[in-house]
Amino acid sequence: MADAAAAAYADRLLAALVDAGVRDVVVCPGSRSQALALAAARLARESLLTLHVRIDERSAGFLAVGLARETRSPVAIVVTSGTAVAELHPAMLEAHHADVPIIAITADRPPELLGIRSNQTTTQPGIYAHAARAVIEALADADATPEADAVRAVTEALGADGAREPGPVQLDVGFRDPLSGGVVHAHASVDPVVAVPRAAHAVAPEPGTVVVAGADAGPAASELAIALGAPLIAEPSSSARFGPNLVVPDVAASELADEVRRVVVVGHPTLTRTVTRLIRRDDVEVLVAGRRGLDNVRGTVVEGDLVAESAPGDWARAWVGRWVQASRRILDAGAEAIPGAELSRERYARAVLEDARRPVTRAMLAKAVWEHTWPHDRLVLGASRLIRVLDRTVGGKPLIVHANRGLAGIDGTVSTAIGVALAHDRAGGRGVTRALMGDLTLLHDVGGLHLPADEPRPRLQLVVGNDGGGTIFDDLEVAASADPADFARVQRTPQHVDLAALAAAYGWQHVLVEDRAGLERALTGAATCIVEVRIATD
Repeated sequence: MADAAAAAYADRLLAALVDAGVRDVVVCPGSRSQALALAAARLARESLLTLHVRIDERSAGFLAVGLARETRSPVAIVVTSGTAVAELHPAMLEAHHADVPIIAITADRPPELLGIRSNQTTTQPGIYAHAARAVIEALADADATPEADAVRAVTEALGADGAREPGPVQLDVGFRDPLSGGVVHAHASVDPVVAVPRAAHAVAPEPGTVVVAGADAGPAASELAIALGAPLIAEPSSSARFGPNLVVPDVAASELADEVRRVVVVGHPTLTRTVTRLIRRDDVEVLVAGRRGLDNVRGTVVEGDLVAESAPGDWARAWVGRWVQASRRILDAGAEAIPGAELSRERYARAVLEDARRPVTRAMLAKAVWEHTWPHDRLVLGASRLIRVLDRTVGGKPLIVHANRGLAGIDGTVSTAIGVALAHDRAGGRGVTRALMGDLTLLHDVGGLHLPADEPRPRLQLVVGNDGGGTIFDDLEVAASADPADFARVQRTPQHVDLAALAAAYGWQHVLVEDRAGLERALTGAATCIVEVRIATD
């Protein structure tokens, strides 16, 4: 049995993870991790888990993030030793800041091969520093306790003890030769891990209150705003951008903001400076729902979910009404003109044709994607200029929206979207997943486009606004002060990649859009494709 220690530990660990609640395992190829990979493959053949194989650890990490975001269940990812472990760091950081439960199972050398510059060795336990909710060190030997390790990993990832929010966990396992074996080892069954329900805390409705719903706030934030008699500022990635109290964020820059005395924050707001300034005002009380506060924002953290203590007073109708009216004026001012019914039939037809031939602006693209997405669909938003344009220009709709806003980086957006789409498809979702991103965001995770031939292809439209580089920096102060050539080279970073050839190389259908009519056709067309939208200057 000593010679089979690696295989025994892997078989028992993976089976116990399934018992505890893990349904998806992402595997990257490697030698030191082979027993784990083979155990996962066997369980997948037995239909006990869903296996996803990827060759790039960085993309694989964000695939796990996407799967965990959509399923709200812990997802395990298996990697070999050395630099493979470090490649997961961006995804672990995002999962930490966004409270996403993933379990990084990092295969390691045994103690006797550490510290002697053996091949592919580094100090792996704790490599993710503060990003890991817990670091579990194990050695696959006769004294190993894989079932206990599995239960602890899932418990820590889900925050099931109630002490913290969900998040990433590292399980570092040392393996000795032989690294795998041909016998299946039985495990001791474990009970499913169930998260402790969040406590409910009552908040009294008060005049001058505004509810801010940031990323991952959830639909309940809209209900909370109504119950408190408060206007709702909901970022697109909050999944709470709907309801009668919804207003656009620019209202927070109007004179109405001077009357705000309390802001209730749900989720992680990151998009607009007007909202950030409102939250940071010294004369505004801030209540933050959850177990963590906001970076650089003073406020009271209320651990758990917030509910209204009582019904709001008669003041609520007027207070919310003024915000909603101001929001409508802002949206109307930015609305695009459409051909009017007062035109003759011939002139009307000509105007419609001219409108269909209009080049696509960022606002047009953002609105079109929002309008073509429905509650049975999923929407994933990249950290590009487009999410900010969408935030300023679209109204309310009860959509489930995902975005990596924990650190708001462009890392892994393609892979996150694929994870969301695969999970949504598997759950019987009738719709399609759309991911809206910029061209640099696509190129940053181009490896995520590689899909194994024997795995399902997601119903996913990757909608790419191609403006030739990082034009998001054009809105920063540096654009006005830097040398134009230097700014273009090191900030905007122009790119001229042939996205059609790139799509073909990875086996994706490519659709080129250059006008409004083409955009409409593309968004109602193929369910699995890259939609490249040439962006005109707004």
